[in-house]
Amino acid sequence: MTDAKKSRRYVRVDLPKGMLVAWEYSGGRKVSRVRVLALGGLFISTPEPPPVGEVIRLIFEVPNGEVRARAMIRDSQKGKGMGVEFTAMGQEARARLLGLMKLLAGR
Repeated sequence: MTDAKKSRRYVRVDLPKGMLVAWEYSGGRKVSRVRVLALGGLFISTPEPPPVGEVIRLIFEVPNGEVRARAMIRDSQKGKGMGVEFTAMGQEARARLLGLMKLLAGR
């Protein structure tokens, strides 16, 4: 196991088909696909991601409703996408996300 995998706080789930996420940055709104999902954040495919350190707002659907969150961009790769870390999320939204993660992990 690599050091990066050992140091991860949350299990990550690859989403080969992606899941749609709406996000807002500097007043602009976009819809992109989530490629990797975790309780701590997402990797979002987008050709022109904002720079590292910027804050975005997210909304996406899960089986029991929607998840709204604020996130900070931790990795920005032009032409690929961005890794974001959740910084604020309501308790109900967190419970919905946890339910989806359990379902995807087969627990």
